Amino acid sequence: MLDWVRTAGFHRRTGRRAAGAALAAWLGAAGAAEGGGAPGYGAGIAAQERPAGADVTFTREIAPLLLMHCGACHQPGGVAPFSVLTYADVRPWARAIRQSVRTRSMPPWKPAPGYGGPFVAERRLSGAEIDLIARWVDGGAPEGDPADLPPTRRRAPDAGWRLGAPDLVVEMPEPYLLPAGGDGDDVLRKFALPIPIPETRYVKGVEFQPGNPRVVHHANLKIDPTPASRRLDAEDPEPGYEGVTPFDARFPFGYFLGWTPGQARPLEADGMAWRLDPGSDLLVELHLTPTDEPQPVRSRVGFYFTDEAPTKVPFTIRLGKQDLDIPPGAADYRSVDRYVLPVDVEVHGVQPHAHYLAEEVRGYATLPDGTRRPLIRIDDWDFHWQDFYRYETPFVLPRGTELAMEFTYDNSARNPDNRFAPPRRVTWGQDSSNEMGDLWIQVVPVRPADLGPLTRDRRPTELAEDIVGFEMELAADPDQVMMHDDVASLYLQFGRIDEAAAHYRESARLRPGSPAAAYNLGTTLLQAGALDEAAGELERALRLNPDYALAHNNLGAVFRLQGRLADAVRHFRRSLAIRPDDGEALYNLANALMMQGALDEAAALYRRAVDAAPDAPEPAAELAWLLAAHPDPARRDPARAVALAERAAALTGRVQPAVLDVLAAAYAAAGRLDRAVATAETALGLVPADRGDVAAVIRQRLDGYRRALAEPPAPRR
Repeated sequence: MLDWVRTAGFHRRTGRRAAGAALAAWLGAAGAAEGGGAPGYGAGIAAQERPAGADVTFTREIAPLLLMHCGACHQPGGVAPFSVLTYADVRPWARAIRQSVRTRSMPPWKPAPGYGGPFVAERRLSGAEIDLIARWVDGGAPEGDPADLPPTRRRAPDAGWRLGAPDLVVEMPEPYLLPAGGDGDDVLRKFALPIPIPETRYVKGVEFQPGNPRVVHHANLKIDPTPASRRLDAEDPEPGYEGVTPFDARFPFGYFLGWTPGQARPLEADGMAWRLDPGSDLLVELHLTPTDEPQPVRSRVGFYFTDEAPTKVPFTIRLGKQDLDIPPGAADYRSVDRYVLPVDVEVHGVQPHAHYLAEEVRGYATLPDGTRRPLIRIDDWDFHWQDFYRYETPFVLPRGTELAMEFTYDNSARNPDNRFAPPRRVTWGQDSSNEMGDLWIQVVPVRPADLGPLTRDRRPTELAEDIVGFEMELAADPDQVMMHDDVASLYLQFGRIDEAAAHYRESARLRPGSPAAAYNLGTTLLQAGALDEAAGELERALRLNPDYALAHNNLGAVFRLQGRLADAVRHFRRSLAIRPDDGEALYNLANALMMQGALDEAAALYRRAVDAAPDAPEPAAELAWLLAAHPDPARRDPARAVALAERAAALTGRVQPAVLDVLAAAYAAAGRLDRAVATAETALGLVPADRGDVAAVIRQRLDGYRRALAEPPAPRR
């Protein structure tokens, strides 16, 4: 068990464009808000004759359009510069509204029409709707009869919720004061908030309220089942912290929970809720854009629960390359990635992600018969308007379909979003001064049993790509301690122990007083078989923190391998004194006691380990062996041995010869010799060719089962 942490999440931005620049289109050629010295709408229209179309009124035709397509941002306390909830709010901005909808700069909806979709809650006005707004403005922008108004979806910033009253609200306990910033540097700050639920709940939706939309650019919402995020937050004297995202703080499996201005993720479809366990923390990652004066930020999140357990479990396929290296001046740099589906899937949504240099985004699927189906296309990518796009009607892509993404980047001086003048080389990285390019595709396997094969097929590729990206970042800045930990943990997942040890060694060098850094290095050296060096690092971790239970456990493992059983037992016992229900320490101590011949205490510890880790096959198999073959027949329990061994075999997919060897012994102890023979034969067939020693032991026992099966039954007396 390793004690590592991981860097993840969204990014810092240091661009020339202000956070609200995307809203400037409301003004454009139409001027600022009418009145106060700006070119006035009233003075220009009132003197004219009202043309045809003057019968279009705000209350009857325009208010429903604005509420549907613009109300998410344009409301009191929203991110937009004015509200559209009342006629008095809208009237001074009539000409600016007409101009912005004609140019389609508002409402901000990036996907190109006819390429993917239709998507849920599209903020796209039809040509007829644009013409209707223009007719209303050109007709004098009359109010109409107030009785014609639709129900107002007014939402006070600290009161109502767009999805209705939440079942639970999790809020920052105190505001964070964002310092004033005049240098263009954005702030990425994270807040760990306990989720007070007494039992497991199923979440069908979340709604994020930024608290101060003027400075909250976007947010990510992750769930941490461990106290790691909380500890990092507590170490910072101010609310929240900057820096690493713990390894276990992640989006719910198959979901990407984020918020951008205007985004209103609807409740999940029936059967698509996700599980939330008690004791979890909500990690709110905020991308903040400082203004010329300090700003308080106090965000909150509403949870919507359902009693319906999920019947569909999604998986999010991430396409994207992390070897981006964009030369200065390159105006058409491309990043392409592809993946062939190993199973049939139902596609539910897509979410592209990139930084400032991205220009065009393409996602499409090529079916086995050559038919190409578009997933999404964005022709004018904008870092400030990123969204999750859910299809109104999910659709099936068959096995053998190739998913593809193509992103185009412009690193030339002509790109107004290029934050460097003159342009400079830009590589992959999590900071907004770097670049990224991912297309997340949320799918549900048509056959639930295919979720495992899909995950196993895709995740290694994505993790390998993560390694490429982290190594690029470390090449540019080798002193990023947490990133060394991050990439080391990925190398371990691929069994690349030497590379992992090299990064943990560098992390330990950069943090000489960190017990976790010494522990990580020592544990990796243990896996590499460098026992003496591993012992030295783990002992250093314990000098820094004598109550480090995991270090005691792993140092005990080192001593056991070195034959120092008494020292091993001492450290295993110390680990258990600190963490009495640790299944791994219980199992390790039981093994050491078995080697010392203390079988009764070992059996008791194996039982505790089975209870503490019911899904772990090792303690179940060891206890089964002891109950089947205990030297004292009075201590045997063949029926229990069979049950435990069958559980261990099921947990390992019935492909581990050692576990099947135990199951055969349990069958033999229970008098089921035919099953013992068949199981031992299967075990023997699974032994690798280079493990003749293991094969010899199983063959010897198999011969015994065969002889016993061939013996005539004893005569009855």
